Amino acid sequence: MSSVLRPAIPDDTGEHAQEAGKYRPISTHLAIAPPVSVVIPAMNEAENLPYVFKTLPAWIHEVVLVDGNSTDNTVEVARELWPDVKVVPQHGKGKGDALITGFEACTGDIIVMIDADGSADGHEIVSYVSALVSGADFAKGSRFANGGGTDDMTPIRKLGNRALCAVVNRKFGARYTDLCYGYNAFWRHCLDEIELDCTGFEVETLMNIRVVKAGLKVQEIPSHEYLRIHGASNLRAVRDGLRVLRVILNERSNRRALRRRSHSPVLTAGRGEAS
Repeated sequence: MSSVLRPAIPDDTGEHAQEAGKYRPISTHLAIAPPVSVVIPAMNEAENLPYVFKTLPAWIHEVVLVDGNSTDNTVEVARELWPDVKVVPQHGKGKGDALITGFEACTGDIIVMIDADGSADGHEIVSYVSALVSGADFAKGSRFANGGGTDDMTPIRKLGNRALCAVVNRKFGARYTDLCYGYNAFWRHCLDEIELDCTGFEVETLMNIRVVKAGLKVQEIPSHEYLRIHGASNLRAVRDGLRVLRVILNERSNRRALRRRSHSPVLTAGRGEAS
């Protein structure tokens, strides 16, 4: 286990206790918040799930655990920790496949995506939901916004993330401080406008680009990323960095193609004249 200091974990008793089928807000500001679904992609994360689930607010509507064919007792641990957890088998093999599978299973109006390795603090969900309730379409976690931080990025990864983020900001008119972070939340209707179609870690970049292209209102949420508690990450900096770059280039090419089509003459039906 990492020696990094983490926030204290409160005991879910008293006013924070979960009651079956009943929404009990922990703050008056979120008393009218719509149902919130939390999607957790997991493969062999049984040792990390106790921390992840312990930090989840008791008032969330549902937890959707996407199991990537785990060979340990990930599913059993999840059900023990959160009896009402919705477990769905992952379609495909990558993180993008897992998230798409999880999103399809959600019934809440707000969807939060969070990793299963213990690197994210579930207590921050209230900040994401508050941003959405206050008018944002997409609440994007950032480790580099004021108040955010990370214990889990090498200098090379930070440099790569900064460079890729700069490219996206320049090419798509975004104002992101972080690009490749998997802690985000959004209104469910956003899925109709961004249409996810990638399989790996690059899914987060694809989402960030497409919400900008769709004209959705984005608000960055300062977030602190901790070290993975147990096990090793499947992320590979060079391989996945190249996949992210490929997504950026493809989305840029698609944007140019759409612009060319929108400026091309349109033939008037039956007369062959340009309108």
